[in-house]
Amino acid sequence: MSSQPARDPSGDPSQDQSQGRLFILAAILFVSYLCVAISLPVTPLFVAGTLGMGNFWAGLGVGSAFLATILTRSFAGNFVDGGGAKPAVARGLALYIAGGLVSLAAGMLIHLPWAAFCVLVAGRLLIGLGESLVGVGVIAWGIGIVGPQRSGKVLALVGAALYGAFAAGGPLGLLLLDGIGFAGTMAVGALLPALGLLAIRPMAGVPAHPGAKRPPFRSVLGRIWLHGAVVSLQGIGFAAIGAFFTLHFVHESWPFAGLGLTAFGVGFVLVRFAFGHLPDRIGGLPVAMGSLAVEAVGQLLVWSAGDPTLALAGAFLTGLGCSLVFPAMGREVVHLVEPHLRATALGAFAAFQDVAYGLTGPVAGLLADRAGYGSVFLLGGAAAAAGFLTALSMRRPQAATGKRPI
Repeated sequence: MSSQPARDPSGDPSQDQSQGRLFILAAILFVSYLCVAISLPVTPLFVAGTLGMGNFWAGLGVGSAFLATILTRSFAGNFVDGGGAKPAVARGLALYIAGGLVSLAAGMLIHLPWAAFCVLVAGRLLIGLGESLVGVGVIAWGIGIVGPQRSGKVLALVGAALYGAFAAGGPLGLLLLDGIGFAGTMAVGALLPALGLLAIRPMAGVPAHPGAKRPPFRSVLGRIWLHGAVVSLQGIGFAAIGAFFTLHFVHESWPFAGLGLTAFGVGFVLVRFAFGHLPDRIGGLPVAMGSLAVEAVGQLLVWSAGDPTLALAGAFLTGLGCSLVFPAMGREVVHLVEPHLRATALGAFAAFQDVAYGLTGPVAGLLADRAGYGSVFLLGGAAAAAGFLTALSMRRPQAATGKRPI
């Protein structure tokens, strides 16, 4: 098969049925992704607090999952394009389960801190590999259901499910940590993707492209690297919130430490649902530019905040700003490549965001050790501003040629 049909490939006669399948897929993703979300605020507390290690190791513990995702995006994209979206998602969810169980074992080795840390990293590497397959697979599955002309909406809805999970998972993870400890929290994390794995079994998949000719991954990368750079710079702000917001609040002796991801996630999901149609309607670059400006303001507000209310407001603004950058730039990427390369291109594109997530943890941890936690959010604000300038540089040639959104 040389091309993917724009209509619903399952043969559903009604657009409403396609929309319904897409929303069901997003709901399954939300439940499954809580595995990742509940571990995000819990992992640095476990490493820095329970195991008694420093901020660098706490950041590395968080970032190791994202680093694994970076290294396997090419594999995941090729697997989805050639083997199908549904099999990729199923394997990714199985890896989530395995990663949760291995992380559980780390919680039982607290008397051996370095052994516990190594086991924890192994578990997070499995989760990172699972994220490669689930992330690219769900997006390709969604585009296969509703067609590439609505790719911006698919990316927006998938992101709403992911960051909705972050919003719920942050306080849930801390609540579980207080109630049943780290090992118990990881056990819950392993159960949730198991429910998702059962839920996708009766769902119809979408066609793959097993026989299509594929250029080298670096060739695809060369076509989308500027779009990826924008997403990478945007991702630093989110990674700062995820890895260090809780530690920042604990250090300042402020209440509501678990609400940072919630504030971020609420802002993120609100924009996705209210304005998720904008990239398809007016194009990705103007949406990305406005979003990055808001993110920069949010990060600078967290950096300068003198009380928890202002810091939470900054996290909320960061969520508002981060919300549409990925679908806005991803929509541009989808229209740059042939149908049989979409998953590969999206895998390469998403890898740029993973780079930000993976490197921000340890690098910002070193910065926090030397200049305090607030400096991490100053870095996030500067990165968002750089992303704005990059998007602006891409927008100018498009405006000069009079090119309109596809």
